[in-house]
Amino acid sequence: MTEPVPYSRQLVDEADIDSVVSVLRSEFLTQGPMVPLFEEAICSQTGATYAVAVNSATSALHISLMAMGIGEGDLVWTAANSFAASANCALYVGAQVDFVDIDPVSLVISPSSLETKLADAQIKPKVLIVVNFGGLSCDMEGLARICAEHSIRIIEDSSHAIGASYKGHPVGKAQFSDVSIFSLHPVKIITSGEGGVATTNDLGLAKRIRSLRTHGIVRDDLSAQQKATEPWIYEQRDLGYNYRLTDIAAALGMSQTEKLEGFVQQRNEVAANYKAELAGSDIGWQEWGYEARSSYHLFVVKLPSSKVRLEKYTQLRQAGFLVNVHYVPIYHHPYYRENGFGNFFLPQTEEYYSVALSLPCYVNMPDWVIPKVCQILK
Repeated sequence: MTEPVPYSRQLVDEADIDSVVSVLRSEFLTQGPMVPLFEEAICSQTGATYAVAVNSATSALHISLMAMGIGEGDLVWTAANSFAASANCALYVGAQVDFVDIDPVSLVISPSSLETKLADAQIKPKVLIVVNFGGLSCDMEGLARICAEHSIRIIEDSSHAIGASYKGHPVGKAQFSDVSIFSLHPVKIITSGEGGVATTNDLGLAKRIRSLRTHGIVRDDLSAQQKATEPWIYEQRDLGYNYRLTDIAAALGMSQTEKLEGFVQQRNEVAANYKAELAGSDIGWQEWGYEARSSYHLFVVKLPSSKVRLEKYTQLRQAGFLVNVHYVPIYHHPYYRENGFGNFFLPQTEEYYSVALSLPCYVNMPDWVIPKVCQILK
């Protein structure tokens, strides 16, 4: 083996490079025509009515909560088996955050795990941020039914799940949520270098998210009289942020979107090959009992014990396979421990975390990787 094998990586080809170069040779490097074209491509891919591209999924989560009017005194629930941004976004707007346990098989928030949390809750959340972990959609129809009964709005953190589907519809269509968020980081399914997208079917939310990504400034939604007397006019209506995506990044994202289905198909083939190699062993993996297709941003296995996990992590790393663990539960981080979660514990999240290991899973991965990884695992 000549170089280490990562757990995930981007695939950038000549068409992607040509797309970026064409923008570099154009008049607009930012705030030009490419971002709206990329947003249209995301709408076509997901079936959502509106898409707003920003500079990261974290930014999209932040301003989606702002657009919903979430702030000080409000409560947001999410999964702890996620990157910290899924919870940090609530703190950014001054809200409080709490965590829902995951289902031990699907590894995502399930209707039953949400009902269990609600049954014991003295205060209900304003928003539930579900995490479509590893590329698998949560059982959104069941979650939406429960949330509707309690007047809870839903954001799908679909950072892992562009190209996935739920009950025959693309993740990001936002049938059962207010907003769905994608990440375009290089380790994800497609990339724009850095970037994120929010999709929604709510015109009001789309307008506010779009405004908040650009300092809270509005140019189009002005009266005819204003435009006639001051044709240059614009208004800052909110305290927004500079969360724009550049045209350079959008060009890469647009080119990558054209290859999305092929990327997801290859990742599903990688997952199927892992399952075939590991069949009959004492190693488990993410499974689900509802109609969904994962995009397999991650292929995560569950090893027999935490001791075995440490042994295999060490052996695989020494052999040049850069396996990882997704994720350290958010409430384990010192910041959260020091701010109200010192004795917090979610049994299924802890059980999963103690045995989880993310294996190499990406497009055009060499054929010899899976047999060798599984040989070491077994």
